[in-house]
Amino acid sequence: MTDTTQTETDGGTGNKEIESPTVAVTGAAGYIGSRVVVEFQEAYPDWELIAIDNQYRGQVDSIGDVDIEHVDVRNRDRLEDALAGADVVCHLAAISGVDDCDKNPDLAYEVNVTGTNNVAWFCRKTGAALAFPFSMAVLGDPEEFPITADQPRDPLNWYGRTKLLGERSIESFADGAFPAHLFLKSNLYGEHGVDGTEVGKPTVINFFVNRALAGETLTVYEPGTQARNFVHVKDVARAYVRSAERLLGQLERGETGTETYEIASDEDMSVMEVAEIVRETASEECGIDVDVELVENPRSNETMVGEFGVDISDAGEQLKWRIKACVAASVQELLRAEQGTKEWEG
Repeated sequence: MTDTTQTETDGGTGNKEIESPTVAVTGAAGYIGSRVVVEFQEAYPDWELIAIDNQYRGQVDSIGDVDIEHVDVRNRDRLEDALAGADVVCHLAAISGVDDCDKNPDLAYEVNVTGTNNVAWFCRKTGAALAFPFSMAVLGDPEEFPITADQPRDPLNWYGRTKLLGERSIESFADGAFPAHLFLKSNLYGEHGVDGTEVGKPTVINFFVNRALAGETLTVYEPGTQARNFVHVKDVARAYVRSAERLLGQLERGETGTETYEIASDEDMSVMEVAEIVRETASEECGIDVDVELVENPRSNETMVGEFGVDISDAGEQLKWRIKACVAASVQELLRAEQGTKEWEG
């Protein structure tokens, strides 16, 4: 974790008193961003919220009484107009995932690099604080365990490279200008509700649950022993609330520069282990019997290590952030919820 320093921002404010905070969320219509807005609404109903998204992968148009403004982070003028007045920006707009970035490399660069630069430049000019996730993909194959944010960067794919560029640019922009929190974030899972809409993403665990409910074989890419760290989307969203709390204090103290936090869980398991949990739970909870099958791995550009423990002590100590969800209970909850929905629809 990098220590912040005390200085005046380019915006000329230095120490500032914030009586009623305004928090902006980019990518607010997406899987994580929409949950982040919900968490802020529940924790701080009196705070002003700004929500923007270009709806590339958006799943909602509004969240409670907050309408999501159609803004693309690549358009700097419109972006700065939309973010005006923000004390903290949670920058979640991104082309996320290895496959999407490989299929759309130009778009991934424009959004993940240029768009992130635009957000960071806004923060440098105004002194607004920034929270930004840059993904475990920047590490490539980790060299030591448990994983910490100070390990070498060696991304194996374009997604990881774009996120690394975003991390480096924010470090440069924040220096002497604004406080920023960088999240080294692991693999997400789970679903959540926004005003009656179920918001999800085809992550590994969600993918297995949906296949199990359809009675389809759970296909695991060879060798199956590749490990991941799995953290629930709701737990990740709460990290942004804890981050904003700390960032507001840093703004008031006139601190600048970056701090990096590992956002993960204490559950690192192989993909085969996850598939077996889903298979067993589907049988016990739903009476659905499915097979698990190893298939040829089409991805040569992904991490293949056999363990994936992460040190999350900094997030616990500095942000007062705690993990609440676990994989087994969440799989059970997902299966029950999805089966109930399918039975009702039938």
